[in-house]
Amino acid sequence: MAYQFDFGAVLAYTPVLIKGVAVTVELTVFGAVFGLLMGVAGAWARTHGPALVGRPVTAYVELVRNTPFLIQLFFIFFGLPSLGIHMGEMNAACLAMALNLGAYCTEIIRAGIAATPRGQFEAAASLAMSRVQTFMHIVIKPALRRVWPALVSQIVIVMLGSAVCSQIAAPDLSYAANFIQSRNFRAFESYLVATGLYLALSLLTRQILLLLGHWYFGRRSA
Repeated sequence: MAYQFDFGAVLAYTPVLIKGVAVTVELTVFGAVFGLLMGVAGAWARTHGPALVGRPVTAYVELVRNTPFLIQLFFIFFGLPSLGIHMGEMNAACLAMALNLGAYCTEIIRAGIAATPRGQFEAAASLAMSRVQTFMHIVIKPALRRVWPALVSQIVIVMLGSAVCSQIAAPDLSYAANFIQSRNFRAFESYLVATGLYLALSLLTRQILLLLGHWYFGRRSA
């Protein structure tokens, strides 16, 4: 094999790659923030909320966890317009990532809540704290500390899964790699560069989130 590598043909599209990285980071940040918020709310509904709220949340979690992310994305982008709900590719990608991560975060955080010692609930009851006060002041922070490494891994997985958002023309890193190789016909170099950038993004995201957990929860979260 006498293949001549030409990474210059890829680096000529550096602005396209930078935009792809920026969009991937944007999708990840939006999905992580709203996914975590949905996870906390969902975990509360399944552990401390009334059955009227807990059952629909359980149905949502099972629906998302047992269907492909690509189908969820297509349903939001291509399916909802049939009901008169239209949104652009970025809004659809952000919504799909938040809904997907929210379901997984719900289960992970629920596991952390389940590990809360019974004595802490009894202590909160002796102080006449309500269920919401007990959850907010006694339960949630220690629960998040226990499962933070698992949440970090799930966020990184969803970040890598954002590559399928290029299927609806969201201009992320995967879309950028496809665009470049279609112009210069250097598929090997284009996807090798994209692979390296995804690897760097994964390692950087993991470290940032672990440091954030270390700062917020203390040493045990790292």
